[in-house]
Order: sequence, then structure tokens, then C-alpha cells
Amino acid sequence: MDKNTLVGFILIGAVIVGFGIYNRPSQEERARAQHYQDSIQQVIKQQQEAQEKQAAAAIEAARPDSTSLFFQAAQGTEQFTVLENELVQLTFSNKGGRVSKALLKEYKDQKKQPLVLFDGEDASMNFGFEGKNENILSQQMYFEATNVTDSTVTMRLNAANGGHLDFNYRLLPNSYMVDLTVQASGMQNFFSPSTKSMNIEWKQRARQMEKGYNFEQRYTSLTYKPVDDSFDYLSETKDEKETIPESLDWVAFKNQYFSCVFMAEQNFDNATLESKMEQQGSGYMKNYAADMKTAFDPTGAKASHMQFYFGPNHFKTLLASNDLSFKDKDQELEDLVYLGWPIIRLINRWFTINLFDWLSGWGLSMGMVILLMTIIVKVLVLPTTWKSFISSAKMRALKPYVDKINAKYLKQEDALKKQQETMALYRQYNVSPMGGCLPMLLQTPVFMALFFFVPNAIELRQQGFLWADDLSAYDDLISWSYHIPLLGNHLSLFCLLFSITTVLNQIIMMKQQDMGNNPQLAAMKWMMYIMPVMFFFIFNDYASGLSYYYFISGLIGIITMWIMRRMTDEKKLLAQLEANKKEPSQQKASGLMAKLEALQKEQERLQKERQERMGGKKK
Repeated sequence: MDKNTLVGFILIGAVIVGFGIYNRPSQEERARAQHYQDSIQQVIKQQQEAQEKQAAAAIEAARPDSTSLFFQAAQGTEQFTVLENELVQLTFSNKGGRVSKALLKEYKDQKKQPLVLFDGEDASMNFGFEGKNENILSQQMYFEATNVTDSTVTMRLNAANGGHLDFNYRLLPNSYMVDLTVQASGMQNFFSPSTKSMNIEWKQRARQMEKGYNFEQRYTSLTYKPVDDSFDYLSETKDEKETIPESLDWVAFKNQYFSCVFMAEQNFDNATLESKMEQQGSGYMKNYAADMKTAFDPTGAKASHMQFYFGPNHFKTLLASNDLSFKDKDQELEDLVYLGWPIIRLINRWFTINLFDWLSGWGLSMGMVILLMTIIVKVLVLPTTWKSFISSAKMRALKPYVDKINAKYLKQEDALKKQQETMALYRQYNVSPMGGCLPMLLQTPVFMALFFFVPNAIELRQQGFLWADDLSAYDDLISWSYHIPLLGNHLSLFCLLFSITTVLNQIIMMKQQDMGNNPQLAAMKWMMYIMPVMFFFIFNDYASGLSYYYFISGLIGIITMWIMRRMTDEKKLLAQLEANKKEPSQQKASGLMAKLEALQKEQERLQKERQERMGGKKK
């Protein structure tokens, strides 16, 4: 690094730190800001309470009177039934006949307690049935729990005429899947013959499960899958409400690492989906709502079949859960784990995940698994790295000849001739100026695959390594109480190391390339130096496991380049190029070089035409 570059970085750092100190709020300002935030929270709380009171009043107004078949069912006391298997514990409430709590046994929250996806007022489920003279809203009714075992319960809504409506739940063994069938019995006279569907209102406030609110928010979204199409989702960063014209296989209330998925055998129709942002510090990420319809047979001849998935966004777990779903559907639940764009997704699905699982099976720490994965990936792309290096070395070896051509054509109007002669030189020595770029481009999908994989790998969640206590969140070994613009209240050490190795790699790369006196290339050189600084501010909130991967990758890249430079004698390389130099009669451009020459000739032709037109105008 030259003196000017070093001074530049020191000045940038000094400005950032100085700006943060200068703008550090006083104790009075912090107190006012806290009071302002408390006021906002109080207003939000009051608005929510008002909405809840309004909703409760509406429910009370719609409560069945003494003439209703379900008058007795509208009176009662809330009671709970628990179903559980090896992985999950579900609590069912007789009020509404719904799942009121979902606890995952193998995962912990940030307080190291068993992880609860939702509980109490966090979630609601309301099934609506339209009758001839009155409607049934399940959330108003008290069901009777029958047929209770460790894995099954029937929530029965009894009518005064002896008929009933059953919600049959069955928790599948050793899985996160729950079957639900809704079936009427002796209710034919209650419903109109035209009744073919029931309405479902599903709501949930998605809890903040992870350490970093901003990073978790990027992966928390209401996701849904249209029938015979790929998944889609509402915005992660703003409030959004959308009416979906297509039928849906499922709707998912998704966090970064966990999801609640609702599936229907006969699809969901007329779905209106809504996602609202929750205030940072409230303990919640999003407020989800889904209003939709699915098939219902009032005669009871055919049950309405639905399923829930309450569990982790683990790729192979979701993949296996597809087999537990409806036989005529491929639910593609694994899409809840976003693995990147199509080609990158293929790399992650068939290579990265299997390699990660294989290394994890050795019982190593997640930090060591990432280290070994990085080394393996670097070894696999080593042939293209070597080819790129050799191409750059050949260009450096020919630099004295290129300098002579540059000295020969100093005028701007001779730029085309200089370019043609330079290309002829490369062709004579069988060197491609693009030979170093193409191998590096081939490596890009592999390195990008890890960028998408690491933030979605639930195995890294709450796994510590060195000073990082959770590789799925930022490491804040260095932190402070106030907020610095662009930086926040912490410094991620792995992110800092990643940025430093990126700067060093850029320096090495620039030394391999001849920038000459071209001002555009000089500007690009500065951009290459500034990018790692930008990366630092971008990745400071990212998962430390991702910054650790890029740090290790950059460090290995520096070591690899140093070894290659020691292995390569540029004088011998030039002698080899001279020995293999082609005579003009033997020179023949091919591939990319031929295309570049064709472009040059076309450019020359256009330039001649322009000069001829200019000469004609002067006459």
C-alpha cells in the first residue's frame, strides 16, 4: 500500500470516528430521545388496545343468542390440551378449537429457554361457516376435547340439534407436521345446499427470535406458494397487503429460521395476505394476517383436509416434510430456505448442503466446519485461479513491449492504431487480455453460493466460535451504548478482518494489473479500494459466520497468491513466450480475440466514414 492510500484510509477512519464522537448525544438528549420512543410505544399500545376492544365488541355483538343452535357452545371456560412428540409440543385451546401455543424442544430462544413460536394472544385462528339463519365463528365457541391421546385430539363443537362439527388434529410422529380435518355431522339442515367453502382468518405476530433485529428482518416475510408455480412473498422491509388471484398450496408466516405453514389439500382461494412491520424493540418482527377460503362439505361426506408445519427452516427437514403432505402435491416447502438465484441454488442444493452436512457429521465446531468448507472450495477452484494468475503473469511479462507501443502512439487520434498493434502483439504471443477474467468469473457462482447459504443455515444458530457467541448473528466483542451513523453501537471484529483482507487482496490484484496512466483505470483502482470500506459498514450487522467465511477465503487467497508468485519466474515465462512466438503468417485470431479484432475493424471503418463525411463538408 503506497503512502497516499494509507493516508487516505487513515483520514476516512478519522472522519468516521470523529463524526460519531461529535454527534454523540448528550445525556439530556438521550433522555429526550428515550422519552420520545416511550411516547411512540405508548401511542402504539393505546392504538392496539383500542383495536382489540373494537374487535372484542364486534365479536360480542355477533355472539349467538338463546335461540341459536350454538348458544350453549358460546358459554364456557378456556381449557387446554397438550400434544407432543420428540420434536414439538403443541397446546390446544378449547376456545376456538385451535393451536394456541407451539414449542420446539430442540431449539432455544435468546434467553436459553425452549423456543416458543407463538403463545396466547400472539396468534389467532378463526374458521367461519355460513349457515341458513346464522353463521359459525369458531373463535367465539367453546369446543369439547375428545379422543385425546399423546398425538391426537378432536375439538368438537356441539349443536343443540345433536349435530356437531369436528376439528380432528393428529401430530405426526418424529416430525413438525400436524394433520387437521374439519368434518360436519348431522348439520345438513343448518347449512345451505349451496355452501361449498369455509372462510379462514389466520393472524400471528412474528416474534423476534434472533440477536440482530435488522439482519433477521431481511429474512422474515409472509411467504406463499401458488398452485403449480414457485413461491412468492410480501416485502420484508415495508407494510404490504395483496390479494392473490391464484389458488394457493400454502401460506407461511416465516421468520429467519422458523416458520408456521398452513396447507390445504383442496387449496386456498380468494386469499388476502397482509404483512405489517413491528417497531424495533417491541420483541416482534412482523404482524401477519391471511384471510382465505377452502373447500367444505356441509353434508359431512368428505372432510376438509389441511396441515400445519410448526418448525425450523432446515432444508432437509422441509424436504422430508413434503413426503408427509398430500400425496398428489409437491409442496416444495424447502423453498422456505432461500438458497439464491437458480444456478447458485443448484450449487447450494447439491454441493454446499451435502458438504456442510458431511463435515458437520464429524462432530466439529461450526467454525471449523466453515474453515474446512472454505479450504475445500478454494482447492476446487484452484485450477481456474492458477489459469487466471498465469494469464496476468504473461501480461506483465509483455509489459515492456506494450510500453513501447504506448510510447509510439501518443496522440489521441492514434488510439485505434495503438489498440490494434497491442492486440496484434498479444496474438503473436498467444496471450488473451481476457484470459485472467474469465476463470475468475467461473468462480463467482461458487463464492456467491456461500453468501446465500450461511445466513440461512440454522445449524449456525447460537453456535459460538472464538469471540463470536453466535455465528448466525453479528459478533459484538467491541460495543458501546450510543449510536454512530452507518456503524451502529458495535464493531464486528470478523467483519473488520474480512474488510482488511479484502483491501490486501485488492492491492495484490492491482499490482498484477498494469493500470498505466489511464485516468479511468486509476479511478477504478480507487473504487476497488473504497469497496472494502463500504463492505465493512454493510456487513457489520450481518452474520459473523458469513464475515468469518469471507475473511478466511480472503486470507487463503493472499497465501495462495504469494505461493504462486514464488513459483513463477517472469523472466523464464517471457523466454517461453518468445520461444513460442508465432510468425505473422501463422497468426490467427480465434474465440474472444477474433471478436475483439472484428470490433476494432468495425470501429476503424466507422471512423474512416466519419472522417470522409467531415472532409466532404469542408469542401
